[in-house]
Amino acid sequence: MDLLYKSTRSNDIAVTASQAILKGLSDDGGLFMPERIPALDISMKDMVNMSYQEIAYEVMKLFLSDFTEEELRSCIRQAYDDKFDTKEIAPIAKVGKAYYLELFHGATIAFKDMALSILPHLMTTAAKKNHADHEIVILTATSGDTGKAALAGFADVPGTKIVVFYPKNGVSPIQEKQMITQKGDNTFVVGIHGNFDDAQSGVKAIFGDKKMAEKMAAAGFQFSSANSINIGRLIPQVVYYVYAYVKLLENGEISENEKINVTVPTGNFGNILAAYLAKGIGVPIGKLICASNENKVLYDFFSTGIYDRNREFVLTSSPSMDILISSNLERLIYKISGEDAECNRKLMAELSSRGSYQITDEMRSRLEDFYGNYASEQETAAMIREVYEDTGYVMDTHTAVGAAVYRKYCADTKDKTKTVIASTASPYKFTRSVMGAIDSKYNALGDFELVDELSRISGTPVPKAIEEIRTAKVLHDTVCEASQMEDVICRFLGICD
Repeated sequence: MDLLYKSTRSNDIAVTASQAILKGLSDDGGLFMPERIPALDISMKDMVNMSYQEIAYEVMKLFLSDFTEEELRSCIRQAYDDKFDTKEIAPIAKVGKAYYLELFHGATIAFKDMALSILPHLMTTAAKKNHADHEIVILTATSGDTGKAALAGFADVPGTKIVVFYPKNGVSPIQEKQMITQKGDNTFVVGIHGNFDDAQSGVKAIFGDKKMAEKMAAAGFQFSSANSINIGRLIPQVVYYVYAYVKLLENGEISENEKINVTVPTGNFGNILAAYLAKGIGVPIGKLICASNENKVLYDFFSTGIYDRNREFVLTSSPSMDILISSNLERLIYKISGEDAECNRKLMAELSSRGSYQITDEMRSRLEDFYGNYASEQETAAMIREVYEDTGYVMDTHTAVGAAVYRKYCADTKDKTKTVIASTASPYKFTRSVMGAIDSKYNALGDFELVDELSRISGTPVPKAIEEIRTAKVLHDTVCEASQMEDVICRFLGICD
């Protein structure tokens, strides 16, 4: 019996995994969630010595049940190949008392590669399975990393086009250079005047525009998403938490069935939701430690039960987390409401109209798995400097937010449980902030001088993704207001009225 996916906003909508991947977002504006959380049918011990690819199959077959074994194994094989610069795909570095799960060894040196390497293959397979005859237009908002990873994944994939919107002044210089130099006849990158929430809200509005959908269909197109609102992005992220536990067991760092905690630098809530699902399928995870930067809307939510985006938006050194509307939190709200779609729909309507909502005490009691805290800009920089000076290990700004919050968790709870920290991006992606944190003398250097200096002090080679953009030509220079996003898409697709 195939596992079906329901909308978080309606009890009447249920689709297969492949249909959910194709659609991205439900027609009622809700997100797709599996009707039940499946259980692993293999023990952690039995996965010891399995490759990342083999573990990926054991996890994804549970959620993507309408894919055949041949289809799923083919997608996994094409995704997790030599585009990753380590055989392990997601190696674990033990630094001090924590284990850093390095998720940045893919083509664009950020954790988004872990899922966006496979999403194009899942999507094109899903299109064939469902006899889709329209060209798929991937519509994506990015706070910095999703954009490049999606562009790299979908570039020149037959039957697809991809449009990425990013906040023009809200990403790092390296992140922007990676996107605007992207090759591929089917790629289009647009900077908007505004922040990530403006871009994300604009994309969601376009998904919900029925007249736009009719115009697209008449021209032979249909929208889908590469953001983590798409379950084809979310499910592959569950894999690396399973993999991390298995590798710790394999290396003798933990014993069978020993619980671990997981710390995740969090913005849009997708990555920590994947850890929540990993716990749900049977990984022995204790606390899910949600780490925020100064845009601490999630910390405040876990502290008070009130989600309130009515606050100043802060541009930080960890821009991929500069988010005030955490889309994937809706999936957790749906779960803690007892999968009450009407309750969830009302809360999301309040968020849309008032910018805030409050959950019940009963719902709050179901958040015991989570701990939330945040790190200031000063704490983030201090963590980078301290870890480097003590160990020689260089981490990026987002990972440093996670490390700083993990330290606060330990101080608050005295919990000594072994902890995996999701290291979500390479320090090479945020060289100015990272090097400036280590020593202010680096502030006078140019962007690529900083790259070379980081390589020298860390003893690591400059990633291919960075070398490629040193002299790359700018291919995308479109900038628009958030209100013009739909018009820009129409011009790109050649469907203007």
